[in-house]
Amino acid sequence: MRRRRTGKKGSFHFNPGTWIARHMQAMVGALGRLWRRPLGNLMSLMVIAIAMALPAGLHLLVNNLERLAQGWQGTTGATLFLRMSVKAPDVDRLIRRLRADPDTGRVVHRTPEEALAEFRRHSGLGAAVALLDENPLPHVILVQPADGRLPPEAFARWFQRLQAQPEVDRAVADLEWVARFQAIVALMERGAQVLAVLLSLAVLLVIGNTIRLEIQSRRQEIEIMKLVGGSHAFIRRPFLYEGFWYGLLGGLLALGLLSGAYLLLQQPARELAHLYGSGFALQGPDRLTALVLLGVGVLLGVGGAWIAVRQQLEEIEPA
Repeated sequence: MRRRRTGKKGSFHFNPGTWIARHMQAMVGALGRLWRRPLGNLMSLMVIAIAMALPAGLHLLVNNLERLAQGWQGTTGATLFLRMSVKAPDVDRLIRRLRADPDTGRVVHRTPEEALAEFRRHSGLGAAVALLDENPLPHVILVQPADGRLPPEAFARWFQRLQAQPEVDRAVADLEWVARFQAIVALMERGAQVLAVLLSLAVLLVIGNTIRLEIQSRRQEIEIMKLVGGSHAFIRRPFLYEGFWYGLLGGLLALGLLSGAYLLLQQPARELAHLYGSGFALQGPDRLTALVLLGVGVLLGVGGAWIAVRQQLEEIEPA
């Protein structure tokens, strides 16, 4: 027969329903306290939102720059001008070899007729081109690497392999431009990381200081809780949920700022891309960005509250 210990001194019976109810009560109570001070809390939340939106916005900018570079013909690729003696079957074999290379991504073939028609449209020399007895243009192949973020050294090795193809007469790629662009993108990425660390510390300080002031305003209440035997975990719980709400609401506001900036910049970016003949469209915050932003906000909020509560509870003792 199984024994059930109830009512004995020192026994502990964990009730999940009671535990969940207490946490829900603390969570709702923390949100209610924030609601009772809307103006001051809104200012703190806006500071948190701006601090979180800045590195996230810079990260989105870097991603859009990388997408823009990959969409440009020839910016991170090579142009292969084939020998005039190369025939269509030779071109097909070369294209198959290029596509079989794992380091090669997009391959676009332009026949001499297509190249001449494009030259006639864009050069303004249509009448002079019409006087030519034969087409002087060769087959052209536009090639882009599979990885649009190849380091300059790897890009140079890949470009040398393209030059070594027997059908290729001349290969063109602006290696210095690629190196400069990738260095700029790498610098912006590193800047976004440094900015994220610094502003995360700022968010921790803002939330920690806000919770510290809240603890000071409730000092007498905390002293009474300690006198009647309230544990640190019980006293700490509502403040941690306040930090949770600060982080979550700050993350939501930061996401709103990013979405607003995306809506304001989307149309001008599309018009600028259209002027350059590109179909590039600005990409705003996606679902993963939103989840990361909210998750980081909650972690910073709870972390800042934990630091403030731990320090203050050790200093507050009943008289």
